Amino acid sequence: MQKRIPLIFISTVLMITGCKEQRKPIATKEISKKAVFWKKANPEEREKNGGLLLPDSFSAVTVVDSIGPSRHLAVNDNGDIYVKLRETEGTPGSIALRDTTGDGRADIVQRFGGYPNDGKFATEMRIHEGYLYFSSEQVIYRQKLSPGKLIPESNPEVILTDRFPLRWHNAKSLAFDKEGFMYVTFSAPTNACEDANSQGKIKGHMPCPMLEYLGSIWRFDKNKPNQIQTDGELYATGIRSIVAFSWNNEDNALYAVQHGRDYLHNHAPEDYTEWDQAVLPAEEFMKIKKGDNYGWPYSYYDHFQGKKLVAPEYGGDGKLEAKEYTKPLMGLPAHWAPNDLLFYTGNQFPERYQNGAFVAFHGSTNRTPYPQAGYIIAFIPFENGRPTGSWEVFADGFAKTDTIATMPDAKYRPMGLAQDKDGALYISESKEGRIWKIEFKGDKSQFGNEQLEKMEELKGKTYIKTPDRVNDRLKS
Repeated sequence: MQKRIPLIFISTVLMITGCKEQRKPIATKEISKKAVFWKKANPEEREKNGGLLLPDSFSAVTVVDSIGPSRHLAVNDNGDIYVKLRETEGTPGSIALRDTTGDGRADIVQRFGGYPNDGKFATEMRIHEGYLYFSSEQVIYRQKLSPGKLIPESNPEVILTDRFPLRWHNAKSLAFDKEGFMYVTFSAPTNACEDANSQGKIKGHMPCPMLEYLGSIWRFDKNKPNQIQTDGELYATGIRSIVAFSWNNEDNALYAVQHGRDYLHNHAPEDYTEWDQAVLPAEEFMKIKKGDNYGWPYSYYDHFQGKKLVAPEYGGDGKLEAKEYTKPLMGLPAHWAPNDLLFYTGNQFPERYQNGAFVAFHGSTNRTPYPQAGYIIAFIPFENGRPTGSWEVFADGFAKTDTIATMPDAKYRPMGLAQDKDGALYISESKEGRIWKIEFKGDKSQFGNEQLEKMEELKGKTYIKTPDRVNDRLKS
């Protein structure tokens, strides 16, 4: 008999977040077998490297130009690509791509589904042990892949259902270990578990009632169908929102990059300036062990000070330290929205990329009155399970503008990462649905500081650098 989630907890989540009721599932529809042949990108879109700025000797092609707003993607051993669409209704919420000519560009694009789309945070797409795992906002599915077949022939199998109503930060990111477990993110829909009845300075609920089920990572049997959250095991807590999530097979450990909280100045203007709000707190790069507590909503990580600090809603002032919580491996720039994490395991790229971490930064939306930032693919070198230095710019050129005043100014927003069996890297983006394939074409023994220094110069761009308090403030 399945354990029930207490009604009082569901009521608390609804009261705090104002979420809508969950939509009822609709019947599975037959998957269309009709292939759609996609037109290649027009000449003006075929700029060098698909418009991306990459280290020397790397090159990119546009796999497909605009399949519609997309989230994560996965690449099968035969090169077929599967993409999760950002659909809020209907049933065909996935797309399969195939390149039959060997030029890196998809000439067959086929949409499929057979499950109900239920919200814009539907995100995941992974291939694991012959199954295609993917998620809507509320449900995690899988389908068996058949050799040689582009579209899975079986109906989607429900692995896990989230019984809470739709809410903010509802993405179900997945990771798989070597022992048969599936890890699932249950992010929190608020900044700091705010008390709506606060008078004056915003206060947070103490204790935060969400932490019993949300703001956490749970572990499940990956092969057991029709699970709910309480069938799993709470693995780690105090983690506000995770979309970038991955198991690292090199050191057999779970990693994630957290979306940090917002509105430090709005909630506590006496202690935080608008500049503080733009550059704090860090997006936390975390190695997560069972039982870890990263301190949300009671604390946040200040990467300038290298400390966990008490959140203002719980008595913090930007100086008071919170030493009792797990610290991240490193802090990354604030509000950059890390939306995918990939540990590179191929042999195609130069040696320095082996076992390092690529992070897709979707880009900020709330750094006003300073420029929005992020919108790049970063790389973090690794050795023995730890970063060996700071993050680097690996791929730029998504935004297509020098200063991003508001998010719509950016043409593309990097979203998903995947690797094929030959070691090529794939990137999806969420606005139009363009996908890039990146390969290394040079002499690996000659790749070094010269190429890296050219990319380091890009950190002076307004959407990458730490903004100057005065000179980079945008005029209203």
